[in-house]
This record gives sequence, structure tokens and C-alpha cells, in this order.
Amino acid sequence: MSAGDFDDSLLEQTRLSERADDLLRSLASAGSRVRREAQGSADEPLAAGFEAGLRPRGVIAVGPEARLIRALLEPVCPVPFMAWPHPGLPAWVGALDLVVVLAPSGSDPALVASVAEAVRRGAAVVVAAQPGSAIAERAGSRTTLLLPVTTGDALACVVQVLSVLHQLGLGPLVVPEQVADAADLVAEESSPHRDLTTNPAKELAVALADAQPLVWGGTVLAARASRRVAEAIRRSSGRAALAADASELLPVIEGVRERDVFADPLEDGEETRPVLVVLDDPAGDAQVRQERSQLLAAAQTHDVRVCVVEAGSEMTQTSSMETYVTLLQKGLFGAAWLGIGLGAF
Repeated sequence: MSAGDFDDSLLEQTRLSERADDLLRSLASAGSRVRREAQGSADEPLAAGFEAGLRPRGVIAVGPEARLIRALLEPVCPVPFMAWPHPGLPAWVGALDLVVVLAPSGSDPALVASVAEAVRRGAAVVVAAQPGSAIAERAGSRTTLLLPVTTGDALACVVQVLSVLHQLGLGPLVVPEQVADAADLVAEESSPHRDLTTNPAKELAVALADAQPLVWGGTVLAARASRRVAEAIRRSSGRAALAADASELLPVIEGVRERDVFADPLEDGEETRPVLVVLDDPAGDAQVRQERSQLLAAAQTHDVRVCVVEAGSEMTQTSSMETYVTLLQKGLFGAAWLGIGLGAF
């Protein structure tokens, strides 16, 4: 798909294709899925009476988004925390530890094996899985807390698990309703019923229409969101999109050739230039701010366009999870509108 295929008039159509409509509806219902998963714990804390999970020696998380759990817990967790990407469990995991398993969709054989191994070793286990799944069945023990999930949404599953870990004194306060509200705000401003002048997601799509996206997030959470956004851009456009640290993006920006004002796009072809997409987390420390300044200075020097995706001033973030969801959803909506403009959906 070439850069010239982008048609911004497709962003203003009132009738979208079925695929485009399904994609936007799925993104817009993220808040609803968070609320649905949280309903089970609305009246009574899920961790009430789960003494096995109190004061563990260490916590290990496995499954989709385990690294997101780690990013949120590491700054505040009073015990060592690890996100384990490999099959099975580390040899040190035992009866004094807590194993957190995220299995929002299906029953991956590797996760089934991890749950069975955790139960065999007598570890405390928190399992987020569909009722009746193989993982739920293998998790049954007196030291297991089963969190039923029904939407299959990894983000909603993470919010539910974080709520439980907070109840166990292991993580920050995460209020599912506030996270859902953050997702809803992004869905509202990214709606098909808003035109290009009032829709930041469509504006981002236009900026990426003829560009090679370079996505950067300085904090741990913004960096995780940047990788998800780059993946969505690749999927919706078929183009290369890079999410990386500032040290890896700087050489790419500094290597951009000076724009040839005399070039004829019809005869010479239109050069695809990078666009720097900054996922701006206000929680960034001095080092993050310095890296951001370096990237912006390099972009200005080498005539590279910059698009800043902000966590939003329209709401007061009360948790890092809300900031993450806001940045992620804004980037995902931008990627979706890019694909719509390219006729991919």
C-alpha cells in the first residue's frame, strides 16, 4: 500500500464499512469491558479471606500483559516481583510465593502447565480465567483465588487483577470505574461523528498518512503503550512502524536526508519521511524530560514532523493505569483511522 493511497475524505464518511465499524466499536467499548469484568467485585472485595496471598516472599506473573502488571507494581510492591515470559515456573517458586496468571482468552497449554506447577508446589495462586476453562479447572486448590473473566479482553483482565493485588497490599490503588471513564473519554473524542478539526485521532491519522512512524514513550508505561501502538499501525497500514528508546530513535532521525525542494514527486517519487509520535506521560522524571527534549530538538533540526499524544488535561489522572489507558487508546484510535484512510478496512 503506497503513501498516495491515503484519502482523508474517507475519514468524514458517515457510513463506514462493516470491518471499520466493527474495529471502532471494539475500541470504543474498552471502558464497557472494564466495567463488566469489575462487576463481580463491586459488592464484595474479591480478595476477602484469601489469606494465602497475604505477605508473600515474592510475586511472579505469567500470561498476556504480565509485563504491564510488573510496570505498575515494581515502584510500590513491598516484595520482589517478576514477569515470567517462559514456559513453566522458575525453580525458586514455592509455598511462600504468589503466582499471578492472566488467561483472559482460551487456555494456552503453557499457562495450564504453569498453573498446575504452581498448585503442585503449594504456592498461592491468583488466576484470571474463563470459568470452566482448562486453566480454571487445573487451578483448583485451597490456596487459589479464581477471578472469573468473561470478555476475553486483556486490558480489562489486568484492571481486575490489579484491584485484587491492591487488596492484598501488593499494588497501587486502581479504580476500575475511573479507568473505564478514561477509555470512554478517548472513545468520545475519537468518534466517527467528530470531524477532522475536532477529532485528534483523525488528525494523527492524517499526520501518519505519508510517513514512517517512530513512536516513543519515555516512562515504562508509555514505552509499553508505544509498542502496542506501533503494532496497531503496522497491522492497519502494512507499513513499518518503529517503537524504541530515545537512543535508538535518535540515529534514525539524524539520518534523515535534507528535503529536496526541487524534487518532482511525479517523476522522482515522493519520499516517505519519518514522523515522531510522542506518547507524553506527565509522570516522567528528569531523565525522561531530557530524552524528550533531545528527540524534539533532533526532529526540528532534521525537519521531522512531531505529533504529541497527551494523557489529557480534560481529566485528573488518579492512577498510572488511567494514564496508560488514555495514551494507549488514543494511539490505537489513530492507527484505526489511518487504516480507514488507506482503505484497509
